[in-house]
Amino acid sequence: MPQFYTRRKLRLEQYDYTHGNMVFVTVCVNERKKLLGNIVDPKTGAELPTVELSEIGKVVDQFTGTIRGIEKYVVMPNHVHMIVINAEGESISKKLQAWKSMITRQIGVNIWQRSFYDHVIRYEEDFRIRWKYIDNNPSKWAMDEYFQR
Repeated sequence: MPQFYTRRKLRLEQYDYTHGNMVFVTVCVNERKKLLGNIVDPKTGAELPTVELSEIGKVVDQFTGTIRGIEKYVVMPNHVHMIVINAEGESISKKLQAWKSMITRQIGVNIWQRSFYDHVIRYEEDFRIRWKYIDNNPSKWAMDEYFQR
């Protein structure tokens, strides 16, 4: 008898995601294709690598910057990391679904994986770690779990 893959639950059991919280989110491009841009090495020794956005990446960047509650984000070649502050009564899932839909309508094709990864930020040090992670993500691309050649 064939064994089927059981999708693991990504959300915290018994956690109310609509109760005003801060969440670190990662949204991936389907099959982790590098559609959003490329990492560009710096021209001088003082600079860090940056993300050179593709046309699709520019659309993602434009829409991400307009969503209320997205405190910090980085568009990587095949995924987006964000810190989202959710107001009381808001659903993080609905917010991200709307974000994905706006981008899909603009570019004319759905590029996103079905779900997203989230991590509830519960204390100040965790917030600082996630903020720094977003800042440093382009320079650590080759070590990133989402890295694809």
